[in-house]
Amino acid sequence: MSQIRHLEQPSSLASYRPPMALTLIQVVAVKEFKDNLRNRWLWLMAGMLLILSLCVSFMGSAVSGSLVVSESAQIFSGLVTLAVFILPLGAILLSYDSFVGERESGTLLLLLTYPLARWHLVCGKLLGHAYVIATACLLGFGLTAMLLVALGEAHTRLALVTGFIHLIGSGILLSLVFVLLGYCVSLCVREKAKALGVLLLLWFVLVLVYDLVLLTALVSMAEVLSRHLFNLLILINPTDLFRALNLLANPAETLSAKSSLVLIAQSGMGIPLMYGLFVGWLAVLLLICCFIFNRQEV
Repeated sequence: MSQIRHLEQPSSLASYRPPMALTLIQVVAVKEFKDNLRNRWLWLMAGMLLILSLCVSFMGSAVSGSLVVSESAQIFSGLVTLAVFILPLGAILLSYDSFVGERESGTLLLLLTYPLARWHLVCGKLLGHAYVIATACLLGFGLTAMLLVALGEAHTRLALVTGFIHLIGSGILLSLVFVLLGYCVSLCVREKAKALGVLLLLWFVLVLVYDLVLLTALVSMAEVLSRHLFNLLILINPTDLFRALNLLANPAETLSAKSSLVLIAQSGMGIPLMYGLFVGWLAVLLLICCFIFNRQEV
């Protein structure tokens, strides 16, 4: 009888049920992931990253008249430059209509009639988009990494694996920062075209203009602008934070490049702190999105 009672009692693992909030967030996340599978965004982004990363890795030496696999430092320098343009732009195109588009089509009001808190919807969309971005980065950069490791010399394999791990991880974080920026803009405007225009302007400022203005200020106010202040101005921009993190994480040869980000490497700032700054960006932007959404009338 004791054995029968033991069989009738469910184990703690079998009886475990996830909290309702996690279940709702996961449902929204799966929906977002399936939507992006249907509209081909995932495959388009993964294919673009794969083709461009293969070109940087295997065709970068074509300008010198020969086709050989570039040095790891040159590969990562080119991949970081490529990713800092492509990943934020892809994240913007992924998220610009997340709320304004559903508001225009009427599905946002329908979603809010379900027993679903607004923060559930924001977190679910973010998690679903994180799945999409992570899959695209793993397919695009991961396949290139496997080819380079297979074709590379034995003493360079560890550096390649480490460099690609940091590239993929920081690339996902950078993309999620711009996804949350897309949410903020999408919640604040009433038209999809306006949301896309504002986000493209924001991309232009953060990716292109910010560094030019900062370098101009550094040259013109070298006596006034201290190194610590300059480092702070770099680290408050997520795109420069991405560059600086990969500069420190990749082989030592990249530190010889003539770049303003070398000052970050010389400041003693560690990689874990930079990842912490990325997490701080995500936490602050997520709280801002939830605050804006909770105060809005749909």
